[in-house]
Amino acid sequence: MKTINELEDFLTEPSQALVNDLTKVDGDIMILGVGGKMGPTLAKLAKRAIDQAGLNKKVYGVSRFSTPDLRNELNASGIHTISVDLLKDEDLQTLPDVKNIIYMAGNKFGTTGNEHFTWAMNAYLPGRLAEKFPDSRIVAFSTGNVYPLTEVVSSHCSETNPVNPIGEYAQSCLGRERVLTYFSHKNHTPMLIFRLNYAIDLRYGVLLEVARQVYYDQPVDLTMGNVNVIWQGDANEYAIRSLLLTDSPPKILNVTGPETISVRWLAKEFAKRFNKPVSFVNVEQSTALLNDASQAHKLFGYPKVTMQQMIDWTADWVERDGVTYNKPTHFQQREGAF
Repeated sequence: MKTINELEDFLTEPSQALVNDLTKVDGDIMILGVGGKMGPTLAKLAKRAIDQAGLNKKVYGVSRFSTPDLRNELNASGIHTISVDLLKDEDLQTLPDVKNIIYMAGNKFGTTGNEHFTWAMNAYLPGRLAEKFPDSRIVAFSTGNVYPLTEVVSSHCSETNPVNPIGEYAQSCLGRERVLTYFSHKNHTPMLIFRLNYAIDLRYGVLLEVARQVYYDQPVDLTMGNVNVIWQGDANEYAIRSLLLTDSPPKILNVTGPETISVRWLAKEFAKRFNKPVSFVNVEQSTALLNDASQAHKLFGYPKVTMQQMIDWTADWVERDGVTYNKPTHFQQREGAF
């Protein structure tokens, strides 16, 4: 993949399983918070799958669209875009009643010093949305950060593990889950809580950050010595297919790749590909943010993009000086301060 067009074409290519599942989903699909890192390709993936299945469904993309470029791009792809500020109730009430909601809006980075906004986005807004769409299916993005750090050598956090979020961002995300669960009980709204960590494509993510550190001769931080990752295209497909799994009370689903990835090993893999030395700072701890997504793999199959493919593609992208979002994940953060 040498260009953004090639990358996005691959990211938005639907599997036959996704096409088949969408034939079982009645009604249109609306993506709230489509302007984030994952939203545009998720919307395009849904639209391509709908077209391939020959279905008469609309895909709506909702965002503030602070710049017109993304809105124009999505419109050109057949997405019906709506520009609103979801925190303004008068804007929220203008949204059409749509049967299927994929809820991606939220705030993470910049939480420290702006905690009130993060709580408004992550814990207050979900209640307003749940009241607006009591009869919809809702797949709500959450995060694996709601779990505590776990021993690397132990079994990792599954959906049945007790939550124990570290820091205000993760706490506000648990607030989102609890508020949505309240309205699911109250209104019998079928929902699924989509606990994701860490999605990547070639323009952002854990692999890109480590690869760039190695390529530009910067030391690799081992503060968080192990991670889980999943290709963004696979995570997006899981999210759309999860519309068939919504329930009341909400179903919880962990979403990530099957491997526990050593950051030290990952850096050495990039060093081999770049033919460069690698250095490290800090040392691995016995615990890390690691989640068990075996239930998602049972439901949807293993991710189609393997770890070695992601490493190869990322290394090539960095060597080609490919476009990046310049939005670091801060995956090394152990205190939950984002």
